[in-house]
Order: sequence, then structure tokens, then C-alpha cells
Amino acid sequence: MFKFSFKNRLAFHFLVSTALIIAMFFVLIYTTVKYTIYSDVNKDIEVEIKLVFSETKFSNDIRSWIDKEEWEEREHNLIAVDPVFIQIYNPQGVAIEKSPNLKKDNLPFNPNKTEKFYSDTHLKNQPIRQVQVPIFSKGKILGFLLIAKSLKQENLVMDNLAIILWLSYGIMLFSFFFMASFIAGESIKPIAQITDTASIITTENLKSRIPLPQHRDELYVLSTTINELLDRIEAAVEREKQFTSDASHELRTPLAVLKGTLEVLVRKPRNQAEYEEKINYCIKEVDRLNHLADELLLLARFENHKYNTKKEPVFLNALVLDMLARFSQKIKLKKLKINYQFEKDYYVVSDAYLVSIIISNLLSNALKYSNENGEVILAFTENSKYLTVTITDHGIGIHKADLNKIRQPFYRSKMVDNPEIKGVGLGLSIVDRLCGLLQVELVIKSKVGIGTTIDLKFPRPTEV
Repeated sequence: MFKFSFKNRLAFHFLVSTALIIAMFFVLIYTTVKYTIYSDVNKDIEVEIKLVFSETKFSNDIRSWIDKEEWEEREHNLIAVDPVFIQIYNPQGVAIEKSPNLKKDNLPFNPNKTEKFYSDTHLKNQPIRQVQVPIFSKGKILGFLLIAKSLKQENLVMDNLAIILWLSYGIMLFSFFFMASFIAGESIKPIAQITDTASIITTENLKSRIPLPQHRDELYVLSTTINELLDRIEAAVEREKQFTSDASHELRTPLAVLKGTLEVLVRKPRNQAEYEEKINYCIKEVDRLNHLADELLLLARFENHKYNTKKEPVFLNALVLDMLARFSQKIKLKKLKINYQFEKDYYVVSDAYLVSIIISNLLSNALKYSNENGEVILAFTENSKYLTVTITDHGIGIHKADLNKIRQPFYRSKMVDNPEIKGVGLGLSIVDRLCGLLQVELVIKSKVGIGTTIDLKFPRPTEV
């Protein structure tokens, strides 16, 4: 089966709608002209009726009705040029008299019609318009007057009009199709540009963009939307490349350290203390490697938001206390003061496992970046919309220029200034993705040398 191109389908649909409109318009023209012509014929017949009734005295003596001189006039005598035919019937349907131009023919009489009525019929195979008028005298029908007029010229006009309309219809549709095809082709040029641009875009070439049309129409919106999609894809690919590069680097570093340490260890015999020192160092690197692998797997798990969350009431008071107990050794080593006060029981309806990861990472960072003998404050506030968990430390703080970057994987704010603080820069990336998954708003405020405040705004919990 033959298939139209998109351009020709547009042209065809335009052609069909245009054809219907033109057809209705032409039918209206034809009907109007026909109605006008027939109205004029009816007027002529009505004039003839008035003349006959004004010039003829209808009495009980039927033979005295006819004025021979009047009936011998040219229009009653000829049949070639716009003739008028007249015939009279008695109530029994017997022809009494007729105009000379009828000769041996009779106008068709309908005995069932006792009121004036018009009809179209034929006389000698010629179309005529006829009226049958009852003749009354003192409420009694004396006979019927039949007057007819030839429709030959009128039908010729209507036939010529029909031919002209049909020819015009075909020519117009043929012209409209090619015009519509050309216009459609011009209109969908941006689509061709979209196709050409899409065909040259690959994972190695994501810089190309679709040229925007001059007119801000639907195709402009489509082109803009696709360009924005390409921007997002390019950004995602770049993030993936950067993530892969950083991950490989971070994984390679502890492996290289392990290999170097072990190579040094086997070069010559050493005493027990040296072996223990090197082995403990390797164990720390293995722990670091395990921690990095866990965080990478966790980040990859939540990267595309494919995790199915389990909604349940989460008791935040108990969760925070468990975290503090877990980090108690770190708190003691840095001699930190933990300031928290629970005015009541606080609940959120969320995924308990994911919430524990979020708070654990944020609390770990607060402890890690706090100065010795510093203070970490945990506070709970709530309003009509949110229950907010605030974690504040008075540590080294974050540079303003880094606030928009610290959520990126492997990014650490001014890490070279604090080499003693260990980490790989994945904690906030994981927190940011989990907050997006749980629809929790994450707000970070910080000043260098003063400290950092992080707000977790949970949607208002359901009463439990």
C-alpha cells in the first residue's frame, strides 16, 4: 500500500478539509442560483395567472371563458422562444381549451389537487414549470387553470453552472494540494533540522544543538525542549564520566598504597613490630577501601531513584540517640560537647533505613569537621508544613564558592587545607540523592571559621 510522507499527509489533510468547505460553498452557490431562477419563473407564472384572471370572465358558461385573440398572442402561440402554455380543465378532468402552442399535447392534470400547487414536469421531452390553479365561483370549483413555462433556458444555465463548478472544483483541489504540499514542506523544515541534528549526536558528540526557528510557535517549543533535553543528557554524561574517573582514582589510590606497602614489607626480613605496623596500616587502607566501595554501591543504588521506599513512622529521638552512641568514641577523642534537647517525641513518616543514612552522614560530617573541645547542636522545630531537624557545628566551615559544589561526588571543600581530615567526598552526594528520593528539603548554610548549619525539612508527619 502506498504511504504518504509526513509532508504529503499534512497536505492531504488540508486538502480534505478544504475540499469539504469548497464543496459546501459550491452547493450553496448552485442551490441559491437555482432557487433564484425558479423564483423568477414562478413570478412570471404568477403574472400570467393574474393576466388570465383579469382578462377572462369565468361564468357558468364555460364556452364564454376564452378570449381567442389573447390566446393567439405570440407567447401562447410559439414553442421555440420562452413559451407560455395555458390549458383549462373542467372539474371532471376533461380538457376544455388550450393555447395554440400546445397543439395536440396536453398539460398533465392532477385531479387530486384542489388547491394551487407548482410542479416540475415535461412536455415533448422538454422541462417545464407548471402551476395548477382552481377556478372558483361562489365557493364552487368551476374548473382548473393550468399554466406552464418552459425551463429549457433555465436548465441550460444550471447545467453550465454545474459544469463550471465541477471544473473549478477539480482545478482548485489540484492547485490546493500542491500549494499545501509546498507550505507543509516549508513548515516542517525545522523537523528535518531536528532529524539531521539528532543523527550526528553521539555519546562522544553531545555539543550539537537544534537551530531555533524564527517564529516562536510549536516547533520552536519542540526545538527548545529537545535542546534542554540534550543539555541534561550532556550534563548527566559529563557527571558520569567525572564520577567514573574520580571513582577509579579513589579506588586506585588505596590499592596502590597497599601494593607499595606489601612490596616494601617483603623486600627483606623485619622484626615483629615492623610487621605489625605495616599490617595495621594495610588493614586501615582495606577498611578505607571497603568504606569507599560501600559508599559507591550505595550512591549507584540511589542514583536513578529506583529504590522502593517503605513508608512508616520513624521515631527521630531514638534514631538520633542511636547515632550518638555509635559515634561515642569519636566524640570522646575530640572532646566534643553534644547539645540536644527533646521537648517531646518527634515522628516522621518516611523510610527508616534511608533516614538513618541521611542523619548518620550529616552527624558524621559535623563531628569530623568540628574543632577539638567544640560543640555540636541538634535541634527539632516544626510548623504547619515541616518538621525540621537542624545539625549545627562550630568547626572549620565551608567556603561560599564551594557551597554549590559540595553535593557533587568526590568533591571536598578545600581538602588540601585539612589533610588530616579523611574522607572521599561521597557523603553529601548520598544525602542529597536520598533527600530527593524522600522529598526532604536539604538546606546548607556555612561560614569559614564559624561553622556549618544543615536543615532537614521533612514534610509534616501524619499523626501517629
